[in-house]
Amino acid sequence: MAGWVLSNIVVAVLLGTALGLTLAARRSRMWSDTFRDLWRRRRLAIGVIAFYVVVALLDSVAWVGGVEAGEDTVARYQAQSVLDRLFSDRQERSYSAPLADVEFYDGAPLRHPGTHLLGTDLIGRDVLYLSLKGARVALLIGGLTSLLAIPLALLFGISAGYFGGRIDDFVFFLMSTLASMPGLLLLIALIMVLGKSTLAVCFALAVTGWVGFCRVVRGETFKLRELEYVSAARSLGVSEPSIILRHVLPNLMHLVIITFVLMFSGLVLSEAILSWLGIGVEGSWGQMIDQARDELSRDPIVWWNIAAAGGALFGLILAVNFVGDALRDTLDPRTLRDAE
Repeated sequence: MAGWVLSNIVVAVLLGTALGLTLAARRSRMWSDTFRDLWRRRRLAIGVIAFYVVVALLDSVAWVGGVEAGEDTVARYQAQSVLDRLFSDRQERSYSAPLADVEFYDGAPLRHPGTHLLGTDLIGRDVLYLSLKGARVALLIGGLTSLLAIPLALLFGISAGYFGGRIDDFVFFLMSTLASMPGLLLLIALIMVLGKSTLAVCFALAVTGWVGFCRVVRGETFKLRELEYVSAARSLGVSEPSIILRHVLPNLMHLVIITFVLMFSGLVLSEAILSWLGIGVEGSWGQMIDQARDELSRDPIVWWNIAAAGGALFGLILAVNFVGDALRDTLDPRTLRDAE
C-alpha cells in the first residue's frame, strides 16, 4: 500500500476516533463540565493547539495529480498533501528576507517578490511552508510516543500495584534499571540501533519515557486496591481482570489525560535535542534549528530560519503546557479538595 494511502486512512481513523470520544464525553456530565471549564479558562491556548492540529491534518491528506509540475516529470507522480499544494511553485534560488523583493545577498529579483512571509532558506524554500510542515512531525512524535508509553506504564504499574509480590519486585527492578541509565545516552543508543525513522524515534522515546508515569500508577494502584468497593467486589467473587477494568483503571483516567498532555511537550523538546545532535526526524523543527545555527555566524545574519522554527516550537509547547496545567487543576482530586 502506498504511503499516502495509509496516511489518509490513518487520518480518517483519527478523525472518527476523535468524533466518537467527543460524543461519549458529551454524554458524561463530568467530562462535559470538565471540557466546558477548560474552554472557559484556556480558550486561546486551545485555539492555538487546534491551529497546529489543522495544519498537521492538511499536511497528512495527500493524493497524486492536480498540480502543474512543469519540467519536473517525477513530481507529476508524487503524492502531494493539501499543504504542499497551497505552497506549490514558491521556490526561489537562495536566501531572501521576509517579504523581500530581491535575494538577500546578490540583490537579484525574486520569482515571487513580497510573498514569502518568513523569507526563504539556503536553497530557496519558503520558511513559512517548512515551519508549518514541522507541526505534523511534532504532533506525530508527541502523540504516537505518548500512545506507546502510557499503555506500557499502565500495564506494568497496575500489575505491580495490584498484585504485588514478585510481579512488583520485577517491575520495580525494571524501573530502577532504566532510571539508573543516563536517559539521553540510552535514547541515542536505541536510535542508532533501530534507525533514524520516525517510528524508531517514537519507539525509543517511549522506551525511555514510561518509567516516571509507571511509578505514579503503581502508587495509586496500591491505594485503590485497598478501597472498600474493591474489597467488596473481590469478596463477591469478581475476577481480578474485571476489578482492574471496572474499578481500578477508570480511577486512573484523570492521571492518564494529565500525563498525556504534559508528556507531549517533553517529547517534542526531546526530539528537538536529538535533531541538534544530528539524529532527529526529517522535517522537524529541531532539524530546522540545527540547520540554521550556522547561519547566525554569517554577515549579515540570516535570522528568520531559526526564529520561525523556534517560534513555532515555543508556541506549541506553551499552549500545551497551559492546557495541561488547567487540566491538572480541573481533574486532580487533591487540587479539588484544596479548593474546597
